[in-house]
Amino acid sequence: MEKTGLRYVDVVYKVLENWYLTFAELTPKLVVGIIVFSFFLFTSKYLSQIAVKLLHKFFPKSKKESSLVTLISVFRFLIMIMGTFISLEIMGFSGFLWKFIGSLGVAGVIAGVALKDLVSSIFSGMLIGIDKAYKVGDYITIGNHSGTVQEIGFLTTKLLTDDGKKAYIPNQVVFNAPFYNITASPQRRIILNFEIPADEDISKAQKGILEIVKSLENVDRLDSIEVIFTDLKQGVFNLQAKFWMKVGANMVQLKSEALLKIKQRFDADGIQLVTPTSISITNGEIGINENHD
Repeated sequence: MEKTGLRYVDVVYKVLENWYLTFAELTPKLVVGIIVFSFFLFTSKYLSQIAVKLLHKFFPKSKKESSLVTLISVFRFLIMIMGTFISLEIMGFSGFLWKFIGSLGVAGVIAGVALKDLVSSIFSGMLIGIDKAYKVGDYITIGNHSGTVQEIGFLTTKLLTDDGKKAYIPNQVVFNAPFYNITASPQRRIILNFEIPADEDISKAQKGILEIVKSLENVDRLDSIEVIFTDLKQGVFNLQAKFWMKVGANMVQLKSEALLKIKQRFDADGIQLVTPTSISITNGEIGINENHD
């Protein structure tokens, strides 16, 4: 029994001795690795600022197109990653790190397939923040949604639409599709289209539209107003009016006012618009009604 107990003690002693020798051997490397990591940790801020200055020096356009704070953060992150790899290499742990990264790669492929849309929205949100295409408070149009930006999150951009609804647009959709920042270009152009029968006095109609548009209060750049004929099909002239609205004016109200006054002018001048034919289905029977002014 005593010999067995001594054997156990010898085994434990040898294990502890091996640990001690290994630690003693690694201590200088650990100390140097910690010193190197600390150097990168405390100097990353200044190194990233120097890197951004060099970037702006060699690429002057980047100074206007990018955010200084974002660039510094990106360079600081890259410098810290580089410092971490160098420190682990000095300490002799780089082999373990690469094996760990390899195992993460397999898991990452599985997770990437399952969470593809989620990850795409997160990265799209980061890119939107870097690009600064719009900000909170801007009025934008994304697809069929228009509204004021209330929040730009990692996954979605929240809009307050014109009818008071909150729309949550995935950042993936924003980044992959064209969108319009109305606030960035506050002066907008209004285009109105009219269909007039060829037997009407189209020159009189053109003159009437031009006079009405020039008389509207919120129309800007009066010398650039256009009233032109765009097409003639089946005895119908397509007449198009183009004009700019003043900055800050309400586009919906101005368009409504223009249409109402142009229609009143046509009625006063005796000019008829093309009468549409509507088809309605009631109780299984089809009825055709023609609307006459």
